[in-house]
Amino acid sequence: MKKEYAFVWCILVGLICWTASCKKKVAPVSERIAKAWLAETVNHDNVTVYLKGGTANTWPGYSDFRLTLSTVNGENRVTYVEFNKNSFSGTWALEGDSKLILKGLEPQPTGTGGTIEFTITSLDDTKLVLTRISTSKKTGDTKNTYTLTR
Repeated sequence: MKKEYAFVWCILVGLICWTASCKKKVAPVSERIAKAWLAETVNHDNVTVYLKGGTANTWPGYSDFRLTLSTVNGENRVTYVEFNKNSFSGTWALEGDSKLILKGLEPQPTGTGGTIEFTITSLDDTKLVLTRISTSKKTGDTKNTYTLTR
């Protein structure tokens, strides 16, 4: 009788261990971030200036904002369209899992030297929250946070 209980316990422990090891693997940030993103909410110095579908947006041009991150032949390419419809192309890189760097942007966005860096605040399959590390000259030297969706 004791052998039967021991056998049942071994089976149960084995099933629990197997179930725990079957968790869905999360793709690396570099794969999850490589998408076309649109502005859902934009804050300048913690003040909301754009809300997708909002009627009282103080910066309605963010409806044109696009951040397209892709990988072509092993090279990370970016197209960045600002609120004023200016478009820039270059490359992108990650520093760890929390910093996105757009570099070699042409033409160079005002006051950037061709490089813009963001802190990745959060990322899931449909939403990306970025905070620009340096202030933006075009928005009056504000620190901008972008909540982006697919």
